[in-house]
Amino acid sequence: MKTHQLILLSTVLFVTIFYGEDLGLNLGILGIFYAVLALVTSPEKRRDPIFLVLFATTVFSSMAFAWFGDFASFLAVFTSAFLLAFQKKRQDLRNILVIPVFVLNFFTFPYRFLQFEDWLPKNDRMESFKKVIAVVLIPLLLIVAFVGVYALGSEHFSSVFLDFKIDFNFWQFFVLGVLGLFLAFNFWNFHIPQFFHSLNHHLKNEFSSEPKNTRPAFPFLDLNTEVRSGIISFTALNVLLLIFIITFNYEQFVEISKTPSQLSAETHNRVYAVIVSVVMAVLVIMFYFKKGLNVDRNSKYLITLTKTWIFLNAVLILSAAAKNAEYVLNLGFTYKRLAVFAFLTLSIIGLITTFLKIQNNKANAYIFNHMVWYFYGTILVSSFFNWGAFLTSQNLKKNNFDLHYHLRSVNFNQKQLLLFAVKKGDLKLAQELEKKIAEEKRKPFLSKIIYYHKFN
Repeated sequence: MKTHQLILLSTVLFVTIFYGEDLGLNLGILGIFYAVLALVTSPEKRRDPIFLVLFATTVFSSMAFAWFGDFASFLAVFTSAFLLAFQKKRQDLRNILVIPVFVLNFFTFPYRFLQFEDWLPKNDRMESFKKVIAVVLIPLLLIVAFVGVYALGSEHFSSVFLDFKIDFNFWQFFVLGVLGLFLAFNFWNFHIPQFFHSLNHHLKNEFSSEPKNTRPAFPFLDLNTEVRSGIISFTALNVLLLIFIITFNYEQFVEISKTPSQLSAETHNRVYAVIVSVVMAVLVIMFYFKKGLNVDRNSKYLITLTKTWIFLNAVLILSAAAKNAEYVLNLGFTYKRLAVFAFLTLSIIGLITTFLKIQNNKANAYIFNHMVWYFYGTILVSSFFNWGAFLTSQNLKKNNFDLHYHLRSVNFNQKQLLLFAVKKGDLKLAQELEKKIAEEKRKPFLSKIIYYHKFN
């Protein structure tokens, strides 16, 4: 199929399945439609393992949204679909560029849409326009004109053609048409400016120059001075971090216990501090090792100090994870506490990736090229698993189970709460849950969330 046909077909489908509907099964159908059409229209040589994996994740994340209909699965569908489109079009570019490429295309959509010569077939453009005028526009204008004339001469005619109401929301139809066109146009006809190709050259995992050409980061410093600067900096940072780890753990595990609200606030503040600290640590390491400095024979002490700093940062992360685990053990799971574990896990992965960058003499882009996939994997895990049911089932084992929180702030845990209501003999709670399930079941087919239809 040609590009303009794909855009038209995708737009028509979007309007058809979303008009008069809420988000639900329809977005899952749309995601699978885009994935299958991308697979069918992709040449055989472009169906490499990464493309096939992205096709599968797009389909599965679409199914996850049809099942849950939450933000995590929505983000997974959106991310998977545009990664698939990017991989389909340009496999030679790093996937980290998918974000700036599509952000730029979203903002330039009005201009690119009006460049008809770039996406409409040149030979068929005038003929298609003539056909639209001849077959649609002229007959429509004639009908409207004569209906107006005849309505002036006959009240019955006027009542038949003018005195009726159509249950049609024009503005919703128009907005859906524009939104569907926007998504379809950017999916099937996104543009990659030349400067992204130049930028891609700097995103290689390997250094472009040989080790013997290693140069300092600043022209006014010689290599030995820069190495000496790094040794002094990392020595001081290691001492500083060691002192911070001691005080951090003392405040967390030795000081007098706080109230639950104080403990919650302090734990989150400390975790934020740890994450920021790790990000800053990686940036400092990237600064000193952006020119292949780890292959210079005089920098072995700098490398040792840097690896020590990475290890100490890992200890700091494990300390924060231990405190969060203790927090969960005492007060139970919440979405935020699960997110803390996710971010701390990504922080550990980031440190390991940074260690491998130094150990294997990789460029700074090595970190970004790998971390973008780890972040994407985190999004997929968040969308595929029913975390609401998990944290509810775990918290039900505790004596301080907060029913109000799990009823109002946790999603997709109705099964666990129904079992709890039956066990406690709470008829009012059971009726409230059944009412919520019944409301979801009454939604139109394309607006349904499949999760609620597993209840009898």
